[in-house]
Amino acid sequence: MMFKIFLFLVLAPTLIHSLDTVFNDDVLGLIVFKAGLEDPEDKLISWNEDDENACKWVGVKCDSESNRVSELVLDGFSLSGHIDKGLLRLQFLQKLSLSRNNFSGTINPDLPHLGSLQVIDLSENSLSGKIPDEFFQQCGSLREVSFSGNNLSGSIPESLSFCVSLTKVNFSSNKLSGKLPSGFWNLRGLELLDLSDNFLEGEVPEGIQSLYTLRTIRLRRNWFSGNIPGDIGGCLALELVDFGENFFSGRLPESMQRLSSCSSLSLGGNSFIDEVPEWIGELRNLRFLDLSANNFSGWVPVSLGNLQLLEKLNLSMNEFTGSLPESMSYCTNLLALDVSYNLFRGSLPSWIFKRGVRSVSLSDSHPRGIPSIRAASGGLQVLNLSSNSFSGKLPSDIGALSSLQFLNMSKNDLFGSIPKSIGELKTAYIVDLSDNRLNGIIPSEIGGANSLRDLRLQKNLLTGKIPPQIEKCTELTSLILLNNNLSGPIPAAIANLTNLQNVDFSFNQLSGSLPKELTNLSRLLSFNVSHNHIAGELPVGGFFNTISPSSVSGNPSLCGSIVNRSCPNVHPKPIVLNPNSSNSGGGSSSPNYGHKKIILSISALIAIGAAAFIVIGVIAITVLNIHARSSMARAAAPLTFSGGEDPSGSPTTDPNYGKLVMFSGDADFVAGTQALLNKDCELGRGGFGVVYRTVLRDGRSVAIKKLTVSSLIKSQEEFEREVKKLGKIRHHNLVTLEGYYWTPSLQLLIYEYVPSGSLYRHLHDGPDRVSLTWRQRFGIILGMAKGLAHLHQTNIIHYNLKSTNVLINGSCEPKLGDFGLARLLPMLDRCILSSKIQSALGYMAPEFACQTVKITEKCDVYGFGVLLLEVVTGKRPVEYMEDDVVVLCDMVRGALEEGRVEECVDERLQGIFPSEEAIPVIKLGLICASQVPSNRPDMTEVVNILELIQCPSEGQEELLE
Repeated sequence: MMFKIFLFLVLAPTLIHSLDTVFNDDVLGLIVFKAGLEDPEDKLISWNEDDENACKWVGVKCDSESNRVSELVLDGFSLSGHIDKGLLRLQFLQKLSLSRNNFSGTINPDLPHLGSLQVIDLSENSLSGKIPDEFFQQCGSLREVSFSGNNLSGSIPESLSFCVSLTKVNFSSNKLSGKLPSGFWNLRGLELLDLSDNFLEGEVPEGIQSLYTLRTIRLRRNWFSGNIPGDIGGCLALELVDFGENFFSGRLPESMQRLSSCSSLSLGGNSFIDEVPEWIGELRNLRFLDLSANNFSGWVPVSLGNLQLLEKLNLSMNEFTGSLPESMSYCTNLLALDVSYNLFRGSLPSWIFKRGVRSVSLSDSHPRGIPSIRAASGGLQVLNLSSNSFSGKLPSDIGALSSLQFLNMSKNDLFGSIPKSIGELKTAYIVDLSDNRLNGIIPSEIGGANSLRDLRLQKNLLTGKIPPQIEKCTELTSLILLNNNLSGPIPAAIANLTNLQNVDFSFNQLSGSLPKELTNLSRLLSFNVSHNHIAGELPVGGFFNTISPSSVSGNPSLCGSIVNRSCPNVHPKPIVLNPNSSNSGGGSSSPNYGHKKIILSISALIAIGAAAFIVIGVIAITVLNIHARSSMARAAAPLTFSGGEDPSGSPTTDPNYGKLVMFSGDADFVAGTQALLNKDCELGRGGFGVVYRTVLRDGRSVAIKKLTVSSLIKSQEEFEREVKKLGKIRHHNLVTLEGYYWTPSLQLLIYEYVPSGSLYRHLHDGPDRVSLTWRQRFGIILGMAKGLAHLHQTNIIHYNLKSTNVLINGSCEPKLGDFGLARLLPMLDRCILSSKIQSALGYMAPEFACQTVKITEKCDVYGFGVLLLEVVTGKRPVEYMEDDVVVLCDMVRGALEEGRVEECVDERLQGIFPSEEAIPVIKLGLICASQVPSNRPDMTEVVNILELIQCPSEGQEELLE
């Protein structure tokens, strides 16, 4: 016994030291860190506290000599929780990367105190609060730090200026505010600085030339003002400069011509003035140049021809005059050119079609003359010549553009016929020739353009019939032919275009009856045949059961319940048949009293045939219904819950099983999974899919959106990550995403159910159309603004603002729905977004037509402006009158200019509204719907303005309720 005690006393210090080394440093620190996390995908299952060291754990890298943890990289592991102090035990850690997770809470100010930490990457999480000033007070050997893509607020700490060892700083996509720290340019070793997408303000101070190692600087989308620092040319290593979408003004500093290494220069969306200096041609390494949305004037510099490496050039939304210089023919690498919205007067240069340019946008730039495209490069994919003064005929060789995907020549003065070669545009998915003077027929060869998704030929002088060959364009979603002189019947072949969503044949000379087969178009959102000569009975079923009366008005011979005109019944004269008569000549013979006379009319025969047909149909439908339900049961049976088990509690091993996840509450449905997609509970259809209502086990109703874009959905991992981010968004004026269901072929989103219908129905449609008071309307506008501002603060662009996507709850408060769904569809480019997502005419911002202009929150601001005017006026964004089409923004703007803006307020308010509120609100709507994105305010500013406007006069408030 004495020997054992002696042995313990001798060895105890060694044992205790060994245990302390193993359990109180790397292993213990990581186990403590793991204990505070949620790991839904068991990514950290290899982290075992019984291991001698952590070197074989996933995400962990050790120094080969000391076996101490040197790197911890857990990017994209779907982890959540707080960043625990256990990490402070990793005293030899050099790199900490936890990006693309769901970590929350604040930043631990002690992290840089780790002895050898060089890299910290906490980007794309849900961290909030301020960046602690202590974080940079003892930053030691820290070289790289990234907090981008979080919800951090407050100012950039002054202590950052003392971390002279820093080479990369990325605080982008947060809510940081205030001015740059005064000593910011002391970071002499800085190579990358990214502060974009914040609320930083004030002037950028001089002294930036001290950053002689700086290669990348991004200050995009802040509130910086004043001039660009005059000494920026001293940063000779600069390769990328992005100051876009701020409030910079004045002239470009002369020193910028010294940035000979610069390959990307983005200054768009500011207020720079005067001519673009000729020295711009000295930046011979430029590959990307964006000067759009400024106040530049004068001629485009001839020196641009020196930029032989230039690939993308954006000069749109300025006041350039003259013509594009011929010297630019030397820009042999040019791929994308956007000079839309300028004041050019010269001819369109021929070099545009002779080089390898893939995207050309000259919308509303006013050049003259279209050169021949016979020698055009086969690589041209986007050609936008809309809203100009081009006259003459469409080039007969337009089919030579064999790679063209987007063609827009609308709003010009083109005449003549549509060339037959248009059918050779095999890859084109958008063709817009509207608002011209084109005549003749729509060529049957149009069927050759079988990739078309959007065909717009409205407001021309086209005659003849709609060619049935259009059915070969099986991808069509929009077919707009209004305001022409088309005649003849609507071809039944159109019913074969099963992807159709928007059809407008109004204001033509079409005749005949509507094909009954049109009811098979299950994705229809709008179908307008008003002001034609359509006769007969409206189709019954599908979309046509709820079609708006205005969509079929102006057809006097059309009948049906929608137009409140009964269809005449034809009763032919009965025919008496005598089965015993052998007189073929029609003479009578003696009656045979041994047999009864058989008397059958034509109508009776028809009735018998119809009854037989109905019986057969019922049997067929019953069989199909049984098959469909069994298919649905098979599709619904694999549902699993977030715990990874099926409803019976047994684990799921079948890889074809789906996954049902509810973010909170019950994850079971009253009628089982087969009730998820009950057609009897269909609520509506939109650009992303069909919405159904169902009931949870706890009695709560939810809305189920079945996505109809499965082929474009991301992988399951990325889909779930994006959906979970959307599920975290909570705001009083946003529809809550409560869960989702995933299989490779079926994706469902589960939303809260908002019972009172959409804003569209309250304003325009059916029995739900009510006379909202002014106070209710103002509340709806303010609520929409707050919801949208919250989305933008979380870096979500809605993309799909329209009155059908604004739901009204029982307290007449708005909730924005369908937000952020574009994040699930990476394969959607702008042209598809403009037709698929922004399907409602009138809400789409004009920059959707400019391929090289980045889509930003300002597109949502435009849509909000249109929505605001819709609420105030009670009118749709586009109204079809008897002989005209009225665009709401244009109408209100004209009324404002003529001093009669109060006449625009909805007549149902009967003059009971405060003009001191109504007129400023209308003006705000017009500002939001400005054609130039930089002129539109941010939604946070919109909310502030609305709250300032909201000041009803004493005694008026009761009157307005």
